[in-house]
Amino acid sequence: MKIAVTGSLGNIGKNLTQQLVKSGHEVIGIIRNPEKALEIESIGAIPAIGSVDDPEFLLKTFSDVDTVFAMVPPNYQVVNSRAYYNSIGNAYADAIKKSRVKKVVNISSWGAHLPEETGFITGAYDVEQILNKIPDLNITHIRAGYIYYNLFHFAGMIRNLGYIGSNYGGNDKIVLSSPKDIADASFEELTSTSCNDKSVRYIASDDRTASEIAKEIGKEIGIPQLEWKIFTNEEVRSSMEKQGLSEDVIVNTIDLNTSIHNGKMREDYDFQKCAVTGKVKLEDFAKEFAVYYKKY
Repeated sequence: MKIAVTGSLGNIGKNLTQQLVKSGHEVIGIIRNPEKALEIESIGAIPAIGSVDDPEFLLKTFSDVDTVFAMVPPNYQVVNSRAYYNSIGNAYADAIKKSRVKKVVNISSWGAHLPEETGFITGAYDVEQILNKIPDLNITHIRAGYIYYNLFHFAGMIRNLGYIGSNYGGNDKIVLSSPKDIADASFEELTSTSCNDKSVRYIASDDRTASEIAKEIGKEIGIPQLEWKIFTNEEVRSSMEKQGLSEDVIVNTIDLNTSIHNGKMREDYDFQKCAVTGKVKLEDFAKEFAVYYKKY
């Protein structure tokens, strides 16, 4: 098959691109930076240089492919995150319809079943709805959980304060996802011959409380009593304002974290009785975190 992969050099996309090429598929690796073209070629994929918010570029790239791997690249510099997600989603939809692509795997998120109160994830909800409206499209939405690599953001806090803290934590349960497990599942969906019409697949590498996460990380970095404290929304806002973050980032972060704390983020995951199927467990990632932490 000929498959277009967006984010082809990212944590998920690079692993996926390598798997697809190794399996004999012709892969178009979409990248924004022309200086990365040689890296794509070294994997064995064909570089397509452009932006996913450009419908004309996407149409040209999708014009003769069988399948598309779609994702919205994070961008915390935009004024309105939800509008940004909608812009990318509509660009994808326009190009998919005009190029008559029949199969798409879209990276979404846990919590994307809700139209409100999940912060940045409301954008993932919107993209799912936009793509689901495309007639005769076989699409699978990969709903990833809390990506392990997001925990790297706490390295500085641990180093300076000796604990992890946010407006969620303690006994709050978190569905964790490894980029490798997401890539593996995406590979399965992209290369499957089955026709699912519109479907959702949750990817859980582990399912642990915030305190358990802190304990495992602490064990690996030499702080066995590491705690994950719960702050108030006001405390989080004050800290983020001092960092000079935008109002859009502050509001969306607080809302996202609140939905983890009150359980809304995972309610559909639990309702569907999903299970942990990924291979990369918390203990595995904790060792990776320790390597990152020692270099921080």
